[in-house]
Amino acid sequence: MEAVVEKVNILDVDAVGISEMIQRKEVTATSVTEVFIERIREKNPTVNFLTEDRFAEAMKEAKMVDENLSDGQSKGALYGVPITMKESFDVEGMRTTGGLKSKKGQVQSQDAVVVSKLRAEGAIILGKTNTPELCFCQETDNKLYGRTNNPWDLTRTAGGSSGGEGAAIALGAAAVGLGSDIGGSIRFPSHFNGVIGFKSGKGQVSQVGSFPYVENEWQQRMLGIGPMAKSVRDAKLVYGIIADRKPEDRNIKDFTVNVFRTMSQPISGETLMLLNRIYLKLKNSNFRIDTDPLPLLDESALLWQEIMSIDGGESTRKIAFEQNSGNPFTAYLKEITVINSPVHRYLSWALIGASLFKPSAKRINEISHVLKNGDAILEEYM
Repeated sequence: MEAVVEKVNILDVDAVGISEMIQRKEVTATSVTEVFIERIREKNPTVNFLTEDRFAEAMKEAKMVDENLSDGQSKGALYGVPITMKESFDVEGMRTTGGLKSKKGQVQSQDAVVVSKLRAEGAIILGKTNTPELCFCQETDNKLYGRTNNPWDLTRTAGGSSGGEGAAIALGAAAVGLGSDIGGSIRFPSHFNGVIGFKSGKGQVSQVGSFPYVENEWQQRMLGIGPMAKSVRDAKLVYGIIADRKPEDRNIKDFTVNVFRTMSQPISGETLMLLNRIYLKLKNSNFRIDTDPLPLLDESALLWQEIMSIDGGESTRKIAFEQNSGNPFTAYLKEITVINSPVHRYLSWALIGASLFKPSAKRINEISHVLKNGDAILEEYM
């Protein structure tokens, strides 16, 4: 079996493929887990994507998988498959800190809902991956664990907030992983690291056991928890496991597919060619296509910023400064001058932005009207 692992580079195989190989007894869960652990040990010192490991526990679980399989027992779609987990999701016996030094001793006593669902399918968690502080930035860096680098170029960003997870999947350090996204936190790092990322639909996946918990109703509608993977079939599998409701079977040809052939932001010629290839492929397949911007697209960035600033960042500030009267302005100035603020400058800067974008009561009423009408427009459009 060891020879098979060497012959087939297991690090390049997706989660579905690894599961099939384990089920067919072409490889053992123990040998596969060992390969992934070695990969993490090799790459983490330079990329810095893992915040905490559970290698000893993972090896015990892998051996139990092999023993059960030898007795003809199989217990799930991810049975024996090694995965990683974004630091913001609770894993029993591991820390959930949000990258804050003040939270470094907080060991969790139970799994997040999504973690328990993946474990129920036999997934083996190797460790937790890095995030910016309180997942409040598109760069993965914090005062507790430091910066995660892009595995393809260590001088560049891995993105955020699921940057550690994106880097891990890109490196082949896990078969599949899990991220969360309220403003690009799965999509940015997936793009930057060259992996598959899927942001779930509104209310489809439980956030219980995710830190920080999103309390605001409008922010909740933007939150999505989903897979980060090597393949689309892995993303589909994991989403099917963690979703609270089975997605309704729909024919994609019933929808209008938006393909932006030109972008207001600068993009490479290679990306532009890819967008045009997608457009032509869909057109030739008789899909209903629209190249015009979606309704409310121009307003969406400002709406997002205002909704994320609905309380001026006060709820996030209280978590970051331990309910104390910490001032983001003071913290930012201290961090860029003497580097001794309790929080990273990315977080204090984001909190400053939230205070500046806090919407007035009048504006909140306007946003409520826009959101209601926006839902109606999108329903009609689709």
